[in-house]
Amino acid sequence: MNGNQKPVTAFLALGSNLGDRVAHLRGARQALHCPPELCIVNASAIYETDPVGGPDGQPPYLNAVLEVQTLLDAPHLLKSCLAVEQHFGRSRQTRWGARTLDIDLLLFGDRVFRQQDLIVPHPRLHQRAFVLIPLMEIAPDLSHPLLQQTVRGMLAQLPSTAGVRRLPDFW
Repeated sequence: MNGNQKPVTAFLALGSNLGDRVAHLRGARQALHCPPELCIVNASAIYETDPVGGPDGQPPYLNAVLEVQTLLDAPHLLKSCLAVEQHFGRSRQTRWGARTLDIDLLLFGDRVFRQQDLIVPHPRLHQRAFVLIPLMEIAPDLSHPLLQQTVRGMLAQLPSTAGVRRLPDFW
């Protein structure tokens, strides 16, 4: 990172349930790490999770969360994430449908964005075990800027964490 601009800590959720899921997550991690604009500083384990919402019959997902330091603003970080998704063959034909790669911007420092194409914190972050469990692993005391709850607290309020299984270290 350069000395003139202060980096922001952001958290990204990665998911894949089509094709070589591990290769897609590894490739996304490698593609996103572009110093000095974006540096991955921490990564959760990879979790296999049952699909939530969307069409019936989807294969299980692999999910992980990355902690990054970035000099990009939130819209440019999102644009970078979408470009990586596209590089890995992401198709947006069915809402919550199966995908080669999904990258969600969960949190961007303590900032809040409500724009047409950018909502941060992620609006369903606090409802999703497949995001909160890997996030808990790397940032349990991180506070949600709107709910004023830690990741640990949000996870404790979920009715169930069934269907989220930690896998051996694939990174």
